[in-house]
Amino acid sequence: MPILNSALDPRGPAYLDNREAMLERLTELDSALRQARGGGGEKYVTRHHARGKLLPRERIELLVDRDSPFLEICPVAAWGTDYPVGASVVTGIGIVEGTPCVIVANDPTVRGGAVNPFSLKKTQRAGQIARENRLPMINLVESGGADLPQQAEIFIPGGAAFRDLTRLSAAGIPTIAVVFGNATAGGAYVPGMSDYTIFVRDRAKVFLAGPPLVKMATGETVDDETLGGAAMHASKSGLADHIAEDERDALRLARGCVRNFGRSVKAGYGPEPKYDADDLLGIPSADLRVPFDPREILARVLDSSEFDEFKPAYGQALCTGWGAIHGHRIGVLANTRGVLFSAEAQKAAQFIQLANAAGTPLLFLQNTTGYMVGSEYEQGGIIKHGALMINAVANSTVPHLTVNIGASYGAGNYGMCGRAFEPRFLFTWPNAKSAVMGPQQLAGVLSIVARQAAEAKGHTYDEEQDRTMRFMVEHKVEQESAALFLSGRLYDDGVIDPRDTRTVLGMCLALVRSGEQHPNFGVFRL
Repeated sequence: MPILNSALDPRGPAYLDNREAMLERLTELDSALRQARGGGGEKYVTRHHARGKLLPRERIELLVDRDSPFLEICPVAAWGTDYPVGASVVTGIGIVEGTPCVIVANDPTVRGGAVNPFSLKKTQRAGQIARENRLPMINLVESGGADLPQQAEIFIPGGAAFRDLTRLSAAGIPTIAVVFGNATAGGAYVPGMSDYTIFVRDRAKVFLAGPPLVKMATGETVDDETLGGAAMHASKSGLADHIAEDERDALRLARGCVRNFGRSVKAGYGPEPKYDADDLLGIPSADLRVPFDPREILARVLDSSEFDEFKPAYGQALCTGWGAIHGHRIGVLANTRGVLFSAEAQKAAQFIQLANAAGTPLLFLQNTTGYMVGSEYEQGGIIKHGALMINAVANSTVPHLTVNIGASYGAGNYGMCGRAFEPRFLFTWPNAKSAVMGPQQLAGVLSIVARQAAEAKGHTYDEEQDRTMRFMVEHKVEQESAALFLSGRLYDDGVIDPRDTRTVLGMCLALVRSGEQHPNFGVFRL
């Protein structure tokens, strides 16, 4: 297979400027991750440890295989909102007894692990990943249920979490609940709807209503242990399958359950790229209006830097071809010059059909300003050709992985398999942005519309007001299109360090399941 040759100059001014800009974004990302990993703050973390209890990430570390990776999903959920960064729950994929598992761990140091709107979205995303990739799901439970002041945003959509647990079981995908402390109200249904349940002795408290509410509702006076303790559920209600002596014992029992599934897989390995991953910091342009060659990225991500390009001389604003990551075959679609023309759309549709015929997963590297506009391109059929590409993406049956490495604007986001098109996994680089269009373009469009409206009414257009409007719109769009803002709202599965891209994609490719390989495309307008 052809080997990509790099033309990158790591001493050049453009590379150094790009690297400096990327490092600034990585500093912002590190700050957000520190907030998420700090839980409810030092006071509540200390109190939790003083009770002899482990933090959620400590529980995960003991659950997964020693020295195995843990791919955290949506780590900065709720960033930029009124809710705690991380959304009071840790979600991700780890290897347990050689088996990839989706893990959901409540953080009781954040409002008792109460569920807010963002933690609900985050756990539902974890369930989707488990279902699509047929991965066992392990819930590490310690939550007081819904954050009651936010019940209007949680109660009705929250029922889907229980529905999804039962559907996993019905699909033959195992589910495990390990209860470390309170599992109240809706939280009680997590063990109630799981295949395997493990309760920690004298710690687990599982009931629909706690003693105060029982007293108010029925007049009965009852203590926690009698109402919902581990011993009661193991001996009387039958809800507990196993009683653990402490948290570590509970995690040992959970590992034993997974061992009995007999689903262990071997990790994929492949020859390293010829070029250093550290170079990835300086490849994306600090100014997103300046294009860069994605082949420089592929040379630092693909096995042996080998890439068999498909139709290299046709539709050159989109690079397509075949390679491998950690031994897993992959088809790549990567933007090279931002804008997509008819030729690129047709090339993409053909390539996607070929990947489906071969059962090869697809990787989309987004850096696009959208489909080309103007009378020449409208007359040339850009709408039907763009629709052709979107149709192919929407109805492709092989797994899709998406990484936004630059810009992802307009319908180009759809054609390059944005979140709405449900790629199995979608990650973002810290420099990336996504919006209906760039800030300057959006503000300019609004200015033109306002100016035309004033002229139609015979009014004099206020230029000073126009400048103020444009500044405010550009600032707002700039903020709301940034990687951390969008990741905080779960529009991706996480913002990643570019140097980790090969590792993250390798893990994802080891997880995905292709299923049926018979494409069922809609009608193409040719």
